[in-house]
Amino acid sequence: MIDLRTPISEDQIRQLHVGDVVAVSGTVVTARDAAHKYMVEQWIEGTPAGDDAALLAILRPVLAGGVIYHCGPVVRQDESGRWHFVAAGPTTSSREEPYEHKVIGALGVRAIIGKGGMGDLTLGACAEHGAVYLHAVGGAATLIAQRVREVEDVYKTEFGLPEAFWRIRVEDFQCVVTMDSHGGSLHKEVLEKSRRRYREIMGG
Repeated sequence: MIDLRTPISEDQIRQLHVGDVVAVSGTVVTARDAAHKYMVEQWIEGTPAGDDAALLAILRPVLAGGVIYHCGPVVRQDESGRWHFVAAGPTTSSREEPYEHKVIGALGVRAIIGKGGMGDLTLGACAEHGAVYLHAVGGAATLIAQRVREVEDVYKTEFGLPEAFWRIRVEDFQCVVTMDSHGGSLHKEVLEKSRRRYREIMGG
């Protein structure tokens, strides 16, 4: 088990390879479809001003050397107004493929947590900028929520609670490196092997 605590350095990331098991601790930011679209259109390709600029100022230092988790949590709010994660399973990462390489490059994100893997654009960004994709266990949403020790803040709730940016503190969030900064992708390997096997069976 390799411990990763945010902020994570590029050197730490470059030492990781496909198949390594890691335990992430520290601050993590959740972001799904609406959040990724917003980051690219407003922060990266746009000229942020007003509330958009203010949020960028808050999250840029968190994302630099940080971790984005593809997650639409189930949450509850207690009587004091504090938020708690009830379920925090990973969502399918492929939907963020058009955006993630830009987010990694512009904001200095070191790790993406999700399920199902991502494509060549993200893999290229991992190699160029020093980042990894970490695969979380699907179907373990309530167990993963136990790794969330604190909800530090939430932003853009107008996107809907599952699509908002949740800034959370996690401890020992265990994942497997399935895309590394050396061009390795377990997802790509499995797909290529499956295609070869299909051709063998079908005689193509």
